[in-house]
Amino acid sequence: MSSVEFQDVFVPAAGGQLFVRRWTPAASAPSGERGVPIVLMHDSLGCVELWRDFPERLAGATGREVIAYDRLGFGRSDPYKGTLGVDFVVREAIEGFRAVREALELEEFAAFGHSVGGGMAIASAAAYPQSCRALITESAQVYAEERTLEGIRQARESFAQPGQLDRLKKYHGEKAAWVLSAWIDTWLSPDFADWTLDPQLAQVKCPALALHGDNDEYGSTVHAERIAQLAGARPVIFENCGHVPHREMPEQVLATVSDWLPRAG
Repeated sequence: MSSVEFQDVFVPAAGGQLFVRRWTPAASAPSGERGVPIVLMHDSLGCVELWRDFPERLAGATGREVIAYDRLGFGRSDPYKGTLGVDFVVREAIEGFRAVREALELEEFAAFGHSVGGGMAIASAAAYPQSCRALITESAQVYAEERTLEGIRQARESFAQPGQLDRLKKYHGEKAAWVLSAWIDTWLSPDFADWTLDPQLAQVKCPALALHGDNDEYGSTVHAERIAQLAGARPVIFENCGHVPHREMPEQVLATVSDWLPRAG
């Protein structure tokens, strides 16, 4: 893997400052020949730090700039004032991600999202069809599947145990309780039962790759199948893999993405 440099910046958004980290291969093709930057969108409890070393390795493997940001209310970004609406996945494309895109002047990009971030990547590809050159989803949910909801119910019980919230405080500080509520209460709300990304999937115009583990506790492989059906994605199912392929099977994920991406954009 080539040497990778990183830079941290804060960008203004409608509700506050967003924390952004950019990884750039130090020795690679000139910027105009690298391919479009890859923007990572994190999961429901995630943040930039919880991607761990994956962004650096992705930048090294692909030779592209990789960008990750903390959504408002998460990680090092400012707190979110209020509660999330049932449309929060689609709204992220035109609010938080839009602010990052404009601040960093990303005329073109590849969207790569994990879990609910995969849904946000889909929404971003649909919202900016002329700019999104490639879409990669990992363990994405595209509707409120019972398997997903049951996984969240079990997580709710686990986080109710003494000391469990401290795991989130390490990454989100005093915002941790809000982060947990934003995940559990939103997804388990009766209003969320009919949520689906089918309209956004039908609007995706760029090449797409749908990664999913066959033992994903937060969503069956039917999500990858639906992304393939409605957005024309190439589905890749990792055997004996759970909800976080980039952590459980990093070599396979990096190889799959770096092999596919040059053909996409």
